[in-house]
Amino acid sequence: MDQLRVKGGTPLNGTIQISGAKNAALPLMAASLLTGDELKLTNLPDLADISSMAGVLDGLGVDIHRNGGKGPKSECAMQVRDTAETTAPYDMVRKMRASVLVLGPLVARRGHARVSLPGGCAIGTRPVDLHLKALESLGAGIELKDGYIDARAPSGGLRGGHIVFPFVTVGGTENALMAAALADGETEINNAAREPEIADLARCLTMMGAKIEGIGTDTLRITGVPALSGGEYRVIADRIETGSYAVAAAITGGDLTLTGTDADLVDSVIGILERAGARVDVLDDGIRVAAPEGRLKGVDIMTEPYPGVPTDMQAQLMAMMTRAQGASMITEQIFENRFMHVPELCRMGADINVHGASAIVRGVDSLSAAPVMATDLRASVSLVLAALSAPGDSVISRVYHLDRGYERLPEKLAACGADIERIAG
Repeated sequence: MDQLRVKGGTPLNGTIQISGAKNAALPLMAASLLTGDELKLTNLPDLADISSMAGVLDGLGVDIHRNGGKGPKSECAMQVRDTAETTAPYDMVRKMRASVLVLGPLVARRGHARVSLPGGCAIGTRPVDLHLKALESLGAGIELKDGYIDARAPSGGLRGGHIVFPFVTVGGTENALMAAALADGETEINNAAREPEIADLARCLTMMGAKIEGIGTDTLRITGVPALSGGEYRVIADRIETGSYAVAAAITGGDLTLTGTDADLVDSVIGILERAGARVDVLDDGIRVAAPEGRLKGVDIMTEPYPGVPTDMQAQLMAMMTRAQGASMITEQIFENRFMHVPELCRMGADINVHGASAIVRGVDSLSAAPVMATDLRASVSLVLAALSAPGDSVISRVYHLDRGYERLPEKLAACGADIERIAG
């Protein structure tokens, strides 16, 4: 099992190109099931989760061709073959929960979907019941049997309906939006997720011929069309990668320019960085983040649905607060079990006490290098950030988590002065 060795204590300085957003790319790939034409995505990140989704789609009859390019030059062309497979088996879905996003497109275009239930998640339970209720609102019949979701459209296909989510669900909104694009009549989705990845999906669907109003708001109105066409679409920048490298600049006392991204995607994170004393400059093609001359200042943080602080940035911001002057309270409102990085940060000398859904972080003068183990994707990068600021050699195990969501992370950090290497296990 591979590890990362990080020799910390060196400020990071330089420029990092931000990759396309994993959480935008996955539903965009699933949208290829909605048309018989070719859908080409550009700026697609080269990640394990992208490969997993490609495997799911291949099993469902989608031809996939990637050009092997990196960053903005990467392309992926997808086109449904004549085969009409509608089952996404457990062996594929278990690798990645986002595989459930094929459910809506399959029912909408092929009239039937049999998709394995995703199973558990290290950061807490993420049930798909809201996905299923949304499809039922569009006329689908749902049966849970032998660990699979069996969904069928009525004989005339899905029909428009009124979907009200009791709480914000990103995946549920994405599945409902894709299904409604081909449903007969009008659909209204209330309390829809407003994350930028939702808007990116809606814009891509609109490019394919869908009729969608309210993009970027919590109320989406979709007028179904008989068929969607293909086209070419560029995946938005990854706001979580942007935020993670912004924290890297602050926690190491460095100065990083992040290109190929948009400050609007990380407005809440920029607010925290500035309150902590970092300087953030908005550029035409990204942002520049410089650490304060003295120590960072403690800031209270609460995760919320967009446009609030993303839960996917909680671990990274906590790592930053371990080095801040004073105390910070970090409250996690999205997922349970998302403080699993705390014991590992404490192994490095952090002073953190967890009380239910909140953690009190008292900043320390310096972290210490130590062997640590990652438990999930965002926890793993928080440990890398902590290690970058800790003098000495840290070894981070189970870094396969990083491969799911960060493209060429060691190479990007090394180009800015980090002493980091991957050790094959």
